[in-house]
Amino acid sequence: MTETGERPAQRSGVYRIGGDLPVHRLGFGAMRITGPGVWGEPADRDEAIRVLKRAVELGIDLIDTADSYGPYVSEDLIAEALHPYPDELVIATKGGFVRTAPGKWVPVGRPEYLRQCVEMSLRRLKLERIDLYQLHRIDPKVPPADQLGELRALQDEGKIRHIGLSEVTVDEIKAAREHAPIASVQNLYNLTERKSQDVLEYCEAEDIAFIPWFPLATGELAKPGSVVADVASRHGATPAQAALAWLLHRSPVMLPIPGTSKVAHLEDNVAAAAISLSPEEVAEFEKLSG
Repeated sequence: MTETGERPAQRSGVYRIGGDLPVHRLGFGAMRITGPGVWGEPADRDEAIRVLKRAVELGIDLIDTADSYGPYVSEDLIAEALHPYPDELVIATKGGFVRTAPGKWVPVGRPEYLRQCVEMSLRRLKLERIDLYQLHRIDPKVPPADQLGELRALQDEGKIRHIGLSEVTVDEIKAAREHAPIASVQNLYNLTERKSQDVLEYCEAEDIAFIPWFPLATGELAKPGSVVADVASRHGATPAQAALAWLLHRSPVMLPIPGTSKVAHLEDNVAAAAISLSPEEVAEFEKLSG
């Protein structure tokens, strides 16, 4: 808690997913609470539970996961740690990937499989409705109308509140919106990787949440004497914290979800919400590229 009673993540501001689902903009990505290769149980299960509980204590009310994380391990841990859930907590999950081995991801978008994914995520997470359900990848072997149509049917049945996409182009978002309302897009985006810049701009124009995965990558841009390192130093922060603060400043629809399996790292990440970059510092970061 801060001196005003405010929890740290609350300083990141609020965004309403789909126009009616308020969350603090700094969330938590629950991929890293699994084993190596996003496979199996975490090395320290008790610490993973502590991370999830601490995230909520810090004011995080958006937790992003997927049935493929583990597989199933991340969703199970979330339910174990946090159910019954606080009223304000939004759990976003994803489906449409089959896991065959550590590091292996195979998209499967057949309607009957997606329906099974939703039903099983509801069971594992102990939910009656998933607030944000994201198609983890569009399966190129299945007509988009079939994939999005099934999610829309599940939405109409009250099992999904909002539908999201992951790793898509602007054209794919537009095509998907012909079959279902799209409330969020989750693409790779960070200080060194901005190939989804046009997607971010489209999301801004259409008021669609943009959830950048792998948000803390800084690479060579964070080396001593760099712009990132210098800006971070001015704020008594780490380069990773400065990069996360930049994402929060970059767009009002940006919802970063840095993940970790350690409480100390979680607390460091959330501290970035308190960093107020100047317009000049934001402009300096804008000029950088990986």
